[in-house]
Amino acid sequence: MCTGTCSRCIAVTLYPLALISIICNIVLFFPDGDIKYAKDGHITEEVKYMGGLIGGGVMVLLPALYIHVTGKQGCCGNRCGMFLSIAFAAVGVAGALYSLSVAALGLKNGPLCKVILIWTTPFKDSDPSYLTDNTWWGKCTEPKNIVQFNTGLFGTLLACSCLQAVLCAIQMINGLFGCLCGTCASKTVI
Repeated sequence: MCTGTCSRCIAVTLYPLALISIICNIVLFFPDGDIKYAKDGHITEEVKYMGGLIGGGVMVLLPALYIHVTGKQGCCGNRCGMFLSIAFAAVGVAGALYSLSVAALGLKNGPLCKVILIWTTPFKDSDPSYLTDNTWWGKCTEPKNIVQFNTGLFGTLLACSCLQAVLCAIQMINGLFGCLCGTCASKTVI
């Protein structure tokens, strides 16, 4: 496969992953579909780090745009363009790793929720993982279904950021080949 075609495939795959990351991060601000938790500051701390919006979103979307443009120039663009795609892909890897670490931390610590009358993070530093024992989930009385909500969205962010990191790393290798080997213009046989 040509390095330009590979770049376009990677970019087209990164677009929906970045969009999913942005949407997941925004939705995490509204547990139970209500804005009152965000207004009152009762949002899980890791949501405020905006790993999906900044890391998996903007820091992956910008490299995806550049990688896509580089892939469109002829078969694989010029050597300088492919060299720059390595730097942009490295930014994408950094963003994906940021999103991945925030999502993993959000899953590990669990959601901020109301337990009896106190807002706390009841699963933080718990010995048995709350993720494998759903009988603990009843501790959280408000927002409704917050454990499932956070687990689903942070899990989605985790999966997206893993894919983003792998794709951007592949683009770094692809860009290196494009930079070293040059264009792969199709040869016509006469």
